[in-house]
Amino acid sequence: MHTEAYLWMFLPLFVAAGSALLSFYIMQARMEVAIAKERETIAEARAIISSQKVTMEEKVKATEASSRRAALDEFMQDFRVEERSYMRESKSASALRKSMIMQERLFFRNIPLSNWIEREMLLEEGHDLDQIAVESVFTTTELSSGDGRLAISKLLDDFQPEDDDDLRETASVQLVHARVAAFGIQ
Repeated sequence: MHTEAYLWMFLPLFVAAGSALLSFYIMQARMEVAIAKERETIAEARAIISSQKVTMEEKVKATEASSRRAALDEFMQDFRVEERSYMRESKSASALRKSMIMQERLFFRNIPLSNWIEREMLLEEGHDLDQIAVESVFTTTELSSGDGRLAISKLLDDFQPEDDDDLRETASVQLVHARVAAFGIQ
């Protein structure tokens, strides 16, 4: 009876140890399930954070690029080119040369960055011996007539057009000839 008494005495201990072991394994399984769920949510959060980090870096790069582009555009708008042009007539004893001179200069705001750069375009070149002045340009006999009036006003008084169509052409041609004669323009 000894063995039966020990059996009845240790049986609740074995049942308690077995149920403790069973509850330990059940709790272990539940903890592994909970840890797996937590790992899954952490993995999702990490994926969301990494995708947001990538999109944020791309947005920052795009913003930097657009601000650089805007700054460069604003900087380039401060540069300007000033242009001027005029006609140049070079006369010598045997030749007449007409050319158009185009000058350009680069500015940053109001500060010139370069000197005038000149380009010459030849318009007309020829030998014009008829336009060489025979008399001096500074003679006063051509400028005034005997009655104290200029030669141009006397010429305009003498002008009589034939018909109205030729009025403008004839008047402008005679006025040019009168200026040439009165002021000695060659």
